[in-house]
Amino acid sequence: MTPELSQRFGDGDPDAGRTGASPPLSLDPTDDAVGWVHTHLGHLTCDGPGRPGGIRGGERSARAALAGFDVAGYAARRNEVLPVSRRGASGLSPYIRHGLLTLPEMWTTVADGPTRDRRKFRDELLWQEYARHLYARVGRALGDDLRYTAAPTANAPDDPWAGDLACVRFAVDELETDGWLVNQTRMWLASHWSVRHGADWRAGEDRFFRHLLDGSRAANRAGWQWTTGRVNGSAYGFSRRQVERRAPGLCDSCAHRHRCPIEQWPDDPRLDRAGADTADTDLSGAPDAGPDEPELDASVPPATAVWLTAESLGDSDPALVAHPDLPAVFVFDEPLLARLRLATKRLVFLTECLADLAERRSVEVYLGDPVEVLAGRALATTHSPVPGGARRRGALTIAALHPWPWLRRPTNGPIGSFSAWRRGLESAQALTV
Repeated sequence: MTPELSQRFGDGDPDAGRTGASPPLSLDPTDDAVGWVHTHLGHLTCDGPGRPGGIRGGERSARAALAGFDVAGYAARRNEVLPVSRRGASGLSPYIRHGLLTLPEMWTTVADGPTRDRRKFRDELLWQEYARHLYARVGRALGDDLRYTAAPTANAPDDPWAGDLACVRFAVDELETDGWLVNQTRMWLASHWSVRHGADWRAGEDRFFRHLLDGSRAANRAGWQWTTGRVNGSAYGFSRRQVERRAPGLCDSCAHRHRCPIEQWPDDPRLDRAGADTADTDLSGAPDAGPDEPELDASVPPATAVWLTAESLGDSDPALVAHPDLPAVFVFDEPLLARLRLATKRLVFLTECLADLAERRSVEVYLGDPVEVLAGRALATTHSPVPGGARRRGALTIAALHPWPWLRRPTNGPIGSFSAWRRGLESAQALTV
């Protein structure tokens, strides 16, 4: 689709710059976003019209969710599944993934929390940062077995999550309906897919990525690699024991409660040292960390717009803050979305973020190839820690590149495991808990 088939939200003539109709933003934000996505992006999704299950996109929604979060009790209850009232997980990860809440802000937010809860929550922030550092270092190779490998089982089912096991069905329903899971059920599903059934972990991770509102290749792939033993050679086993502990009563509703097929631990998969130890062999390579300070290119005209990416859609995006009078532009990458086939709810979440932002400044939204859509425009943007970021920036006119808000700036230190990476931070006195 060409830039002419664009939707402009924001101030001024509501029909300016558009050729197609769009529901007014004064309607209910969720209904508006669902209808808009169905009309403009429905041909790119893996499902029909749908809405996120209670987690709405946008700065205001992020701030409301943050205001309602209390870190007290987090350490003891973050892995609780049922009853839902017992869950201690924050539910903030979709906002963190898309930059409405940053890791440095979250680190500071819990500073006055109970010591054990504060440390555990910050551990999880560091895991997110580690995944981003790892992705910045190895790029798309994060989709390959990092340190250990195992061939998929020859007779692995096409869908290891199919069937009527209550625990698996419950987790899959939350994944596909709500687009969000607590960490415990993410591990259940990943282990059931690859450890018990020997199916290719990449196919399971793809399915996660299609549905999770917080889906990122960095965190998803790092999590699947760890759960399936590709990092340290030790896989996570999932059995009935975890269900009874974390979701008491769920087994009582299961058709297999008397003859449970996951009663026992799964056999440990045979994991061999990978031929190319990606995480180690790339230690000498510099991570794509972006600039320390804003970089202004005097050889090009001053920026006339702020280019936003899905990594950073909040009001605190550094480029937005530095250029308050410029319109923001966002491009739904049609070629990429055609390959990914994301669930509708993921695109609804992004649209809600953009519609919310448009209540405070001019926002232009396009569908097409970002390099083609934005060609010839002088842009300000924030560094994005994803492999395609540098490639696209290199093909565009970037007048101002702003730093990514790292929690801990990437270095050339150890990256082969979370524990080694964290020890490197501590030895450099870069980490204070």
